[in-house]
Amino acid sequence: MPDNGSLPLAECLQVTVSEDKMQAYLVFRRVEGDLKLTSRELEQYISSQGIKHGVQSDTLYLIAQKPQDFFFTQNVIAIGTPPLPGIDGYVKVLYGESNEQERRPTEREDGSVDYKEVKQLANVKAGQLIAERVPAQKGTAGKAVTGEEILPKEGKDAHFKVGKNVVVNPEKVAMYAAIDGLVTKTDKEKLNVFPVYEVNGDVDYNIGNIDFVGTVVIRGNILTGFRVKASGDIRVTGGIEGAEVESDGSIEISGGIIGSNKGFVKAGRNIRCSFIQEGNVFAGEDIVVAQSIMHANVRAGRSVKCAGAKGLIVGGLIQAGDRVTARMIGNSMSTATVIEVGVRPELRQELNELRVVMRQLTENMDKSEKALALLDQMASIGQLSADKLALRVKLSATKRQAIEDLAANKERVLEIEKTLEDTTTARVDAVHTLWGGTKIVIGRYTRFVKDSSQRVSFRFSDGDIIMVPFF
Repeated sequence: MPDNGSLPLAECLQVTVSEDKMQAYLVFRRVEGDLKLTSRELEQYISSQGIKHGVQSDTLYLIAQKPQDFFFTQNVIAIGTPPLPGIDGYVKVLYGESNEQERRPTEREDGSVDYKEVKQLANVKAGQLIAERVPAQKGTAGKAVTGEEILPKEGKDAHFKVGKNVVVNPEKVAMYAAIDGLVTKTDKEKLNVFPVYEVNGDVDYNIGNIDFVGTVVIRGNILTGFRVKASGDIRVTGGIEGAEVESDGSIEISGGIIGSNKGFVKAGRNIRCSFIQEGNVFAGEDIVVAQSIMHANVRAGRSVKCAGAKGLIVGGLIQAGDRVTARMIGNSMSTATVIEVGVRPELRQELNELRVVMRQLTENMDKSEKALALLDQMASIGQLSADKLALRVKLSATKRQAIEDLAANKERVLEIEKTLEDTTTARVDAVHTLWGGTKIVIGRYTRFVKDSSQRVSFRFSDGDIIMVPFF
């Protein structure tokens, strides 16, 4: 033992461990006198203090060589191995969504859309594989400086969002088409296969209203006063007048929407078109307009984008859950234009509805469990008749389904709560000019813009709407 004033190392040194057990520190309790140590003695001492992993031998050697250089600092003498988190699983869609970019109609210079490509619909045959579930990957455990294993955060498995006319195999790793048709995603990311109904011309008195459980392709216009409703997507190679057009999926319009304040265009997912004039347009996710939105009532669950060569929003009310982007907002005549972001009333409504459904599911499950317990008791003493046996099977299936539905609803509730909490991303972007006369609303806060500004972005910060340069 070296001469440390005849004191054991425990009185000269102290070892502490960080809260996450990823680092161990050495500090000197005594700094007077000539302290002599060897690397070996230091290693034995810190081992006696429970430090088993990630010991920094080089640092211990330097401390032993010249202890006085380390007297007044907290010296890191061991570093643990952090755990590697797992990777979340995902659903790989083989048709429809995965090649949507390649199938998307090309935009002409004037902002209209070339719809010749509509003929190349991603049709599938009954029994065809349309999606695969890629499982989550396990994480790798880490090791604390004390030698303990630190468990990683495991990856979350993805689940199929099952829509219409699809089947999932018993292992729940593959999804197949149940009919011939078009793979279509609807709201809440559900995958469906819908048959396709085509109209070669306008929706007028010759065709009448359409209500179809699939995808509708109209090679013409939808005229004022008519109704088109589809469970899948709606593709229109012309334009839409003051009609009622509703899709559970997406709506793509080659021309524009001239609503004359009549009717509406509503999609569960996205809407794409060249222009909107005096129309009522609503989408669950995104609305993308190439040319202009004039005096319209437009609402999107996620974003409204009007940033083509013209990219103009003038008059009316534009609402988006997250973001509105346009090249020009308002005009030189200060036409009243209202832009609202960070507003998701439909999500709050859905949240309330989900909670009611979950309460009912829990109550039903409790009733099923009590009834099953009674039937199990009767079975144990051999008093179960054939009809009671059938009831027992039915109740077991009901309970199993309720558990699955409850899990799916809980997952959706968490998704919505996370979305509603995050208002930091809400913004209004003017890529070129924002004119005076525009009213900007972010969440519960309002700002009236009196003077025009160029390349600006409005965001919410510290209880106020601020204007920053747009990048």
